[in-house]
Amino acid sequence: MSDWVHAEAARIARRAERELDALVAVSSPSGDVHGADEAVAICIALLPDQAEIERLPCSTDGYAADLLARVRGTGTGRVLLLGHVDTVVGHDAHRRLERDGDRLIGSGTVDMKGGVVLALGLLESLAARPDGFEEVALLLVTDEEWRVGALHHAARFEGFDACLCFEAGQGGPNGEEGVVVKRKAAATLRVSATGVSAHSGSAPDRGRNALLALASAAQSVAALHDPRGPDRLTVVPTMINSGEAFNVVPPSGELYCDMRAEGVAAFDAVRDAVPREVGGAALEPAIVRLWPGMDARAATAALLERATGVLGRPVVGVERGGASDASHVASVVPVTVDGLGPRGGGAHSPNEFVLTETLHSRAEVALALASALLKIG
Repeated sequence: MSDWVHAEAARIARRAERELDALVAVSSPSGDVHGADEAVAICIALLPDQAEIERLPCSTDGYAADLLARVRGTGTGRVLLLGHVDTVVGHDAHRRLERDGDRLIGSGTVDMKGGVVLALGLLESLAARPDGFEEVALLLVTDEEWRVGALHHAARFEGFDACLCFEAGQGGPNGEEGVVVKRKAAATLRVSATGVSAHSGSAPDRGRNALLALASAAQSVAALHDPRGPDRLTVVPTMINSGEAFNVVPPSGELYCDMRAEGVAAFDAVRDAVPREVGGAALEPAIVRLWPGMDARAATAALLERATGVLGRPVVGVERGGASDASHVASVVPVTVDGLGPRGGGAHSPNEFVLTETLHSRAEVALALASALLKIG
């Protein structure tokens, strides 16, 4: 292993647990402006002194401003470090950091405040070697978990040599250090139902039941679930809301379905499979969230090979089904590597955790990639 990677990973790991504790102590569910501003303030406090700080308007209206920090160097090469500070868990269910054996448990630990800590550590390591780069930028957004549209900032990084995203890490097929270089496209299908209300006891047949119509629509789209097919399409009905009272035929409602596929074109067939009328209730489908896929396997192959040499153990590209802001950036920065955060599990659940040791081992991976990119160390 490179001496620089070895030394800097140890430095990052010594501080990582304390910094993660501070970040997780802040409840910052997506859309909560105060929580996001508090989390961003902690990140700003952890930036290297020479960082230029800018708050950018978030891609989602009404959210706290995103954070862009830039460190200028005297060398060549521009690299973007990418992450988000918002979480899924709401204030009522928020869990502060606690240690349980080899786990650090807390809301947002693995998705993705653990990754944010590693990105901040890498930025400080690079800032101490300004001759090794022209610019290193850190972008932390506040709306990744619930954004429905594009990442508006992606275009400003066109021309950068690489993007390193710090979503949760994972292993390779044979226990190697895995980094994410391929992600499926993701979309959300919303089906709105309009029926007719009626007393469910005295006049049930005068109504047009929106709930039953939505249930039928859920069955229709779920029948297209085909993860082993050519599009590797998954269709999962996840939410249904209908009804106003226990004794009234539901006159309206909504169904939501999560969809993943190799490409966005596959989602049109799911939308078109929704019947426009069931039992007299009208159904209107719409795709309300659409994120592109990412396939950086070819563009990153040489980089992963060089990083393997720097690290002294294999770094391999893997695939994940989950969406990430890396997919938005990959369209303008072809050399995009994701999944550089610590390993863990339970994302979006009360028992979310990171494995403590991986704060060290994944710092080594991120440093090896940066060294391979910028020829530092």
